[in-house]
Amino acid sequence: MNQKTGIFTSPEGKSYAITFTLVSSLFLLWGFCNGMIDVMDKHFQQELHLTLAQSAWVQFAHYLGYFLMALPAGWLASKLGYKGGIIAGLLMVAVGGFWFIPATKIATFPAFLLGVCVIASGLTFLETVANPYTTVLGPKRFAATRINLAQSCNGVGWIFGPIAGAAFFYGKDASGQSTGAETLWIPYAAIGGFVLVLAVIFFFCKLPDIKSEDEFHLDDQSPAGDAPVANRSLAMGFLWLNIVVLSVAVGMIISAIVAIPSVSANIAQTLGKVLPEKQTYENQALLIASLVFGSIGTLALLGKQSKITNHSIWSHPHFSGATLTQFFYVAAQCGIFAYFINYMTSQIPAVPDSWKAGSFGAWFEIHKNGVLGLSDKGASTLASVGFIFFLAGRVIGAALLKKFPAHKVLATFAGAAGLCSLLVFLKLGWTSAFALFLTYFFMSVMFPTIFSLGIYGLGARAKKASSFIVMAIMGGAIMPKLMGHIADKDGMSAGFIVPLVCFVWVAGYSLLWSKLSGSEGVVGVDTRKGH
Repeated sequence: MNQKTGIFTSPEGKSYAITFTLVSSLFLLWGFCNGMIDVMDKHFQQELHLTLAQSAWVQFAHYLGYFLMALPAGWLASKLGYKGGIIAGLLMVAVGGFWFIPATKIATFPAFLLGVCVIASGLTFLETVANPYTTVLGPKRFAATRINLAQSCNGVGWIFGPIAGAAFFYGKDASGQSTGAETLWIPYAAIGGFVLVLAVIFFFCKLPDIKSEDEFHLDDQSPAGDAPVANRSLAMGFLWLNIVVLSVAVGMIISAIVAIPSVSANIAQTLGKVLPEKQTYENQALLIASLVFGSIGTLALLGKQSKITNHSIWSHPHFSGATLTQFFYVAAQCGIFAYFINYMTSQIPAVPDSWKAGSFGAWFEIHKNGVLGLSDKGASTLASVGFIFFLAGRVIGAALLKKFPAHKVLATFAGAAGLCSLLVFLKLGWTSAFALFLTYFFMSVMFPTIFSLGIYGLGARAKKASSFIVMAIMGGAIMPKLMGHIADKDGMSAGFIVPLVCFVWVAGYSLLWSKLSGSEGVVGVDTRKGH
C-alpha cells in the first residue's frame, strides 16, 4: 500500500479517496464564493450609484449569514450527520445562487443582499461540516495532510473568485458600455447549478458518518479552565465591551431592515412628518436598537455579575479578549478585501501609456481626470494576486507557529500589518500599493491563531467558547461601513485608519495574552481553520 492510498484508507482497508475529493470541492466552492464577494462592492457603487459606505452592506449581508447560522449550523449538523449537513448547506447555496436571476430583474440593492446572505448561510453549514470531516477520512496520523490538501483547494477558490468577478461584474461591450448589470447573475446561477449537481452526488454517495475524538481535545478537563481568575475586573471590562459591540451589531441588523424601501415607506406613513427623511429612520433604528439591546444586556449582567466572574467562560480575560480581537481582525480583513478595488483604481499613480499597449492593456483605462490608471476589471484581477500573498503567508506562518509561541507570532504579524496599513494611509504611491499586498500576507494566520489562543485551557467549556469566537466575525459586517464612511469624506487612503486601529488592537491583545492567560505560550497552533 503506497503512501497516497494510506492517507485515505480506513483501518479496515476501505478507501475514502473519492469521498475526500468530493469534500475538497466544497472548500473550492466557498473560497470561490468569498473571492467574488470581495470584488462586488465597486460594481454596486457604479450600477446603483452607491457611496462607499452604502456598498459595505454587501459585507454586512455576507457576514450576517455567518453570524445568524453559526450556532444553528453546528446544532443541525450534529443532528443530520456529515452527509445531511453537507446537503443542507449545498441546497441553501443553490437557493441563494439562483435568486440572483430574479434579483437582476428586480435590480434593487436589498434583492442582491438577500442572495448574498442566503449563500453565506449555506456556506456556514459547509464549513461547519467539511473542516472536521476531512480529518477523519483516513488514518489519524495523516489528518493534517488531508486538511492541508483540502485547504489548498480553498486557496485556489479565493484566487479565482476575483477573476470570475472581474469577467462578469466589470465586463464591457464593443462600445465600451458596462455589461455588469446584465451578466452579474451568470456566475451565481452557475454556482447554483454546480451545487445542485453536487447535492445529488452527495445524496447518492455512501458517506461514512465517522465518529472521532475532538481535534482540539475540547472535552478534556483542563486545570487552566478551572483555575481561579487572576483579574476579574479586566474580564468584566472585556465582557462589557463585547456587549457594546453586540448591541451595535443588533442595531445595524434592524437599521438594515428599516432601510428596505417598503419598510421605510410604512414607517413614513405611520410617523407622518415627525421623521421626514429615510436616512433619519435608519439612524434612529440603529440608535434605538443599540440602546435597548445594550440596556437589556447591562441589566442582565448586573444581576449575574458575581456568577459570571467566578463560574463562566467570560471570567477568563484571554477568552473574552479573544472574541473582541477576532471581531477587530475580521473587521480589518473584510475592509481591506472590500475596498481593494477602490484603492487600486483611485490612489495609485498614473501609469505610462505604453502599459495600455502591452499584454495587460485591458487592465487599464483613461480615468475621469484624464490619466491612465487601473480599470475596475484590472484591479479585480489583481485582487487574485493579493490572495496568492495570503496563501503564501499561511504556509510560512504555519512553519513559524511550529517553532515559536503563537502569541509572539501573532504580535509580529499584527504589528507588520499595522505598519503596512499606516503606509497605505500615508498615500505614498507605489510604496502604499505594495504595502496593501503585504497586508494580505500578514493577515493570513491571524484568524486561526486568535481562535486557538482564545480557547486555550478552557477544557470542556472550549466548545461553547469557540462558538462565540466564530460569531465574532460579525466585525466584518460592521467596520467596513465605518471605513467606507471615512473614505467617502476624506478619500480611500484615509479609510485605512480603520484597519490600522484594528491591527493595533490585535497586536496589543497578543502582547498581553501571556498575562491574561497565565501561560508562557502555545507552540504548534493549527492554521488550517482560518476563515
